[in-house]
Amino acid sequence: MILRTTPLEIVGTYIRAKDGNRPLLMRRAFAKDSELEMNVKTDAISFPSSVKGLEAITDVLVSRFGADFENVFTFCLARPSATDGMHFACNWLVGMSAKADGAIRVGCGSYDWHFGPDKFGLVDKLKINIDVMNVLSKVAFDPIMDWLSGIPYPWCTPDEAIRNIPSIDGLAAIESHLRHVRERQ
Repeated sequence: MILRTTPLEIVGTYIRAKDGNRPLLMRRAFAKDSELEMNVKTDAISFPSSVKGLEAITDVLVSRFGADFENVFTFCLARPSATDGMHFACNWLVGMSAKADGAIRVGCGSYDWHFGPDKFGLVDKLKINIDVMNVLSKVAFDPIMDWLSGIPYPWCTPDEAIRNIPSIDGLAAIESHLRHVRERQ
């Protein structure tokens, strides 16, 4: 039996499930009849615009994602507060490498989490916006992974994310996005 948990625990469980390719954890984060909406503003990655149900969401966000990517680091750029019991919105940063060719993807966007009112408090609906997603050569693997693995995981501030960002052309849009997020907080 799953007991009601906090948004901090639920979002953290989702990140562990997705980043570590652990589909079994998704039932501790999402309700069986949950909904996912995706707004992808880039051609660098592809997702369906909507998915319904725990199994389908798990397939899209964990199983298929994990089949294509590894070395995944997802960071929420804010933590839920005590008042975020039913709804939590935050910006995110992600970095990963493609299994097929080693190319690196680094992206930014936002999450909009809605938690159920029932005794479990699992995710009823999640909207994911992917605002920026850049593909970089596998030559950039070491500096990017060194940067990502040095950021507090999975919760960090925009300042912590920006602090040691490598000087790589493909990261300029990412840095700009993070600076914009910092200014709005």
